[in-house]
Amino acid sequence: MTVLKHWKTRILLILAVVGPGFITANVDNDAGGIYTYSFAGAQFGYTLLWTIIPMTLALIVVQAMGARMGAVTGKGLSDLIREEYGLRTTFVMMMALVATNFTNIVAEFAGVASSLELFHISKYLSVPAAAVIVWLIVVKGSYRFVEKVFLTASFFYIAYIIAGVLSHPNWNTAAFSTLKPPTESAFHIPGYAFMVTAIIGATIAPWMQFYLQASVVEKGVNIKDYTATRIDVLVGSIFAPIVAAFIILACAATLFKSGHRTISDAADAARALAPLAGKYAYFLFGAGLFNASLFAASILPLSTAYTVCEGLGMESGLDKKFSEAKVFYWLYTLLVGAGAAVILLPNFPLLKILVWSQVCNGVLLPFVLIFMLQLINKQSVMGRHVNSRFFNYVAWATAAVMIGLSVMLVFS
Repeated sequence: MTVLKHWKTRILLILAVVGPGFITANVDNDAGGIYTYSFAGAQFGYTLLWTIIPMTLALIVVQAMGARMGAVTGKGLSDLIREEYGLRTTFVMMMALVATNFTNIVAEFAGVASSLELFHISKYLSVPAAAVIVWLIVVKGSYRFVEKVFLTASFFYIAYIIAGVLSHPNWNTAAFSTLKPPTESAFHIPGYAFMVTAIIGATIAPWMQFYLQASVVEKGVNIKDYTATRIDVLVGSIFAPIVAAFIILACAATLFKSGHRTISDAADAARALAPLAGKYAYFLFGAGLFNASLFAASILPLSTAYTVCEGLGMESGLDKKFSEAKVFYWLYTLLVGAGAAVILLPNFPLLKILVWSQVCNGVLLPFVLIFMLQLINKQSVMGRHVNSRFFNYVAWATAAVMIGLSVMLVFS
């Protein structure tokens, strides 16, 4: 009874501190991410599961860096870049991020459309309705209300873990593939380096660093409160890759095993699961896709609005009224409206947008990491809270790997 009470106390403590870190890590398992993980499992089986462990470590380190910078400085990442490197550098970074984020926003509304089409709801109804819902949640809600909505959405990712179990994967093969490092010859397999880049880009996206730091600042977290935020980041950074692993597992155990190696989107993966893993796996996969898409369609435009307004020194924040932060809210409105409108165009290449949005994330990520590393190691910015050697090793290694993969993609 004492042990049960002890664990109950621990669980309640974790639930009490989860917030920006948990939300940010989980929202990146969005429509593009779910498609990427599904395609990885369908095309390569269990062989890409090795990415999960190093990716989890990198995610923990990178997210912790952003949260710590927000807690110490009380400023967002683009705000710090502007102060330290000038408006021109910030503007170039912002434009690259806005372009990449917009492809991701379009991918989220594609996820909304395809997930509800599984339940026979037309995209001409689902997409406009979803756009109105996410606009109302963010524009009319306070920070605390929006955070509660996002946290609720985060816990629905458990649907993918259940779907993975229902798919009856080969657990021994999965465990071996997770622990076995890849051989050099694996990267010569057509599409392998591309998919590794997409998986990492889907899990550690550039926009996450801007959104997390802005959220920590808006929540009012300072360095005295950082212990709770560190737990929040840790829990989110472990939970999100576990969800990704179970999506790969589900598709490896069913689609890859049955020879169904090509899927058009994440909804196609759900359809293919029905005869192979049962209707419950199909339902959970489809419902999870809708939740993830709607969730990310709220946060990605929000992250972009934070980044641009901070970079230009303009007012931003969910606790401000529309009249107090006009550029922030109008930019959010424009991104939501344009992202939804694109999906309603006939013959739009949704598949290419889904994959390339994740690859663009992977290519842009090392540049964002380099800025973060330069800032977090400046004593004039961070005081005694600069990075440890371990954090620097992991973050620089992540940046170097992503640069190497990007170069491989160009030459291949």
